[in-house]
Parts: sequence; structure tokens; C-alpha cells
Amino acid sequence: MTSTLRSFIAAAIILLAPPFTLRAAEAEPPARLTLKECVREALATASEGKKAENALQLQVTDVLRRYGRFLPGVTASATYSPYSRAKAYSPATTPVDYKTTSTESATATLTASLNLFNGFSDYSALQAALKTKRALGYSLTRAYETIAYDVTQTYYQALLDRELQAIAEEDLLASEDLLKLTENQFRVGLKSMTERYQQEAEVASRRLASIQAEARAQRSLLELLRRINRTPAVPVTLADAPEGTGTKQPYLPALDSLLTTAFQKRQDLIGSELEARAARWQVREARGQRLPSLDATWTLSSAGTRYLSGSTITDPTPTLDDQLERSIGQSVSIGLSWTIFDGWQTGYLVQSAKIGWINKSLDYNDLRRDIAIDLGQAYNDFRSARMQTETAQISLKAAQSAYLAVRKKYELGAAGFVDLSTARAALFSARSSLTQARYNLELQKNVIAYATGTLELPMNPQP
Repeated sequence: MTSTLRSFIAAAIILLAPPFTLRAAEAEPPARLTLKECVREALATASEGKKAENALQLQVTDVLRRYGRFLPGVTASATYSPYSRAKAYSPATTPVDYKTTSTESATATLTASLNLFNGFSDYSALQAALKTKRALGYSLTRAYETIAYDVTQTYYQALLDRELQAIAEEDLLASEDLLKLTENQFRVGLKSMTERYQQEAEVASRRLASIQAEARAQRSLLELLRRINRTPAVPVTLADAPEGTGTKQPYLPALDSLLTTAFQKRQDLIGSELEARAARWQVREARGQRLPSLDATWTLSSAGTRYLSGSTITDPTPTLDDQLERSIGQSVSIGLSWTIFDGWQTGYLVQSAKIGWINKSLDYNDLRRDIAIDLGQAYNDFRSARMQTETAQISLKAAQSAYLAVRKKYELGAAGFVDLSTARAALFSARSSLTQARYNLELQKNVIAYATGTLELPMNPQP
């Protein structure tokens, strides 16, 4: 009776439960990530891109600061002394008498100064800041390209490991089916106990390979989540690879043409050249300190003093407000200064700027050489990947034909377990090799695009 009552209550709860409660218990399907979504998320959240954006924003502020050097500097100052007490003696009196005077005073000054000439240091500094700003803009674009390149490589690696896992699972299922066939044949006396044990060992080996392939696939997926700054707590899966991945034979221009494109398109190379030009302007900025500096100054001032006690003036002094209003004065002056000797400080600054310019030029030349070498390696790797794909396709066809023939003989008892195991291992290796070759071809296409600076980015990579 008690069990019947419990069953009735449980059934009533299930029937009366609202639909959303039942749906909440169901597991949500994992989100499917495409390559474009991964690239966009990485560009929006990667710290490398944020740092490059911050550096560019700071340089924009520096350019504004350099422009401000051509505008007059305006300074305002005011002082107010509510009480001042001074004690002095008057030699005109006999005997000499000391007198104490108390006053209230106020002053106000407005000064504007403008540099007319300083050896073109400000102009050189402005040009250096502008060149650096442009260089950081190119560096930001290259940072975006690097992020997109890294995510693309990781995404294709995750797809590859997932397909290798599927191949391993299919091979495991085929081994298990063959084990069932061997057991049936063993029962009727067509197979020996040794062949049955060999097939069981083969199934265990394939299961181990499947487990290892699954672990690699999970590791690659986690690495992709790391690149796009996603938490692994939310289940995700990868979208299917684009149709024709690794099967199309893309056109590959000549190496000289690729080098020309790279020297024109590589954002980091353009930025490195601009950094060298900015360093040269910094040399001119340092040299400008050897020339005289000419400044113009305009001053507007007013002051007032009211005697509180001790004054010999019989008429009452005007108020401070009246004095400040009526005693406004202004002056214009031009000052020339020239440092004759500064203990070789300017010489050190000039030499330091020269060394910086030389180092930037060396960095630019090194980058050009590295681009040529990296592109040459990528060119050879791409050609090798294309030939590997063609060879792997031929190998797979031959391995499939050989496996089908050997398996048919094995089922009829005309072939041994060793022959079947060898043919199956060759088929598994051929399928894995073709899959790896196809994805390697896609990866090499991405390497070529990154090396030449033609990697496609979203229209608005910034978040």
C-alpha cells in the first residue's frame, strides 16, 4: 500500500509539473563555433590586441601634446595678504625713531609665453610622434593578424583531431564487428582459439587508440577555448569543416611574386620603417638643443596695497578692488637664451638618439630578411603539403582495395589474422594520413597568407 501511494504521488508530481521545469532538466545542446566566430571573439577579447590599442591611444595623446608646443602657454597667478606688518626706522627724525606699518595687499598676474625658435626641436618632435603613431597603427593591425592566425591554426588543429578521433572510433567499431565474426567462426570451428585471442587483443589496441584520440581532441578544443577566452564550463562543439577543405588545389604564385606582395603588405614591416624614420627625427630633435632659444612673453598684471596703521599718508587709501582695477599694466618682452656649455649633456642625447636610429634601421633590415626566409620556408612547406595530399589520396585508394580483398579472404578462411591486421593497420594509417595532409594544406594556406600580410580580418575587429 505504501509503495502504491508513493508511485501515485510521483506520477502526480510529474504530470502537474510545469513544462519549463521539465525543459530545464534537459541538457542544452552545445553551441557550435565557426571559424569566423572564433576569430571575432579572439580579436575582441585578446590581451595582445588590447595592449596594442592602448599603446596607440597613448601615442595619440602624445601627438596632441606635441602640437600643443606650438601654442602659447598661459599662466595665471594671484596672491592676497590680509595682514602684513613691517618695522623700519626713519633717519630723517631726531632721534632716530622706529615705525611699525601694517598693510593689506593683493596682486594678480596673467602671463602668456610663446616659443619662436628652439632649433626646430618641437617640429622634429612632432614629426617623430606622427611617425610613431602611424607605426603603432600598423602594429595594431599586425597584432590583429597574429591573433587571427593563431586562432585559425588552433581551430584547424581541433578539427583535425576531431576527425582523427572519428576515424579511430570507426576503426574500433570495425574491429569489434570482426571480433564478433571471429567468435562465431570459432564456435563452428572455422577459427582457432589463438585467432580469437589475437582479435581480442586487436580490439583492445584499437580501443586504446580511440581513447588517446579522444583525449587529443579534447585538449585541442580546450586550447581553442583558451585562444578565444571562453570558459570550458559552457559546452561547445565545432562546426563542420567547410566543404572542400584540403581537396581544392589552390593556385600558388611564384616565390618572387609572394616576396613582392609581402614587402608591400606586411604591416609590421611598414611599421618598422616608420619607427626608423621617427628615430631619425628624434636625432634632429636632440641636435636642436645646440641652437639658441627665442621666446616672446606678454604679461598683464595689477597690484594694490592698503595701509591699516602706521602710515604717514593723511588721505585714506583706495580700496584694494579699486586699486586692482585702476592699476592694470602690461608688458611684452622677447628673451634669447643659448646654452654655451652643458657638460656634454646635449652630446649624449644626440649620440643616444643616433644609436636608437641605427638600431631601428637594423631591426627593419632584420625583419626584411626574416620575412624572406619565413616565406621561403612556407612556400616549400605549401608545395610539400600539396604533394602529400595527392600521394595520400592514392595511398588511401590502394589501402582500401587491399583491405577489402584481405578481409574477404579472411572471412572465407583463405587469409590469416596477420594479413588482415596488417591490411587494417595500413588502411587506418592511410585514412589518418590523408586527413592530416588535407588539414596541413589548409594550415599552410593560412601560413602563406600570414607571411605575405594578406590574412583576411573582420571588417571591424575592434569590439
